[in-house]
Amino acid sequence: MQDPFQPAPEQLPAEIAIFPLAGALLLPGGKLPLNIFEPRYMAMTLDSLAAGRMFGMIQGDPSQPRGEQGSTIFQVGCLGRLSSFSETEDGRLLITLTGVTRFRVTEELALRRGYRRVRADYSDFADDFEPPVASDVPAEKILDALRPYFVAKGIEANWDAITEMAGPALVTTLAMVCPFGVVEKQALLEAPTLKDRAESLVALLRMAAHDGGELPPGGRPS
Repeated sequence: MQDPFQPAPEQLPAEIAIFPLAGALLLPGGKLPLNIFEPRYMAMTLDSLAAGRMFGMIQGDPSQPRGEQGSTIFQVGCLGRLSSFSETEDGRLLITLTGVTRFRVTEELALRRGYRRVRADYSDFADDFEPPVASDVPAEKILDALRPYFVAKGIEANWDAITEMAGPALVTTLAMVCPFGVVEKQALLEAPTLKDRAESLVALLRMAAHDGGELPPGGRPS
């Protein structure tokens, strides 16, 4: 069922606020909960609520030096729509972003109220608006790779919920929640198609299960 609140391609904003957060991945159709407490990101969230309810998630590139406005960002991120919002008694904002489409950064703009903004180009990602095709997802192959991965990482899983998940949702959810490194998450984001992302996910699960290394550190705003 199509999301009635999903914006059409012609409704996408040319200039967007961005939330640079290493290790946080938002994909089209995915849902990312965020705990907002820094003043600049509080301002960004409130401004977004007042104007279109959208901003971009993007990762900082840890291999590059920091610039005047913060971390050097990757050139591809994902535009998200504020699909839920609540306030806490201690002054935080609890929000959920629903992924709309990927974008490419063409220019970084001046700060606004402390948060970063970019000019976004969506033209390379028109397929993000097409309905996902379940046959593009090798569900059995993913589950076969997922079991040893969870064992290696000591992760307890609700297998009934996982196996009931539709193919495209399975790929999106696992890509977003599995604790891969920044570079691996960026590769999943930039995979051209759902089929490519599914194959990359299987490869990452198999490598991580085989290596059995420690989980990467969590991301932080930059």
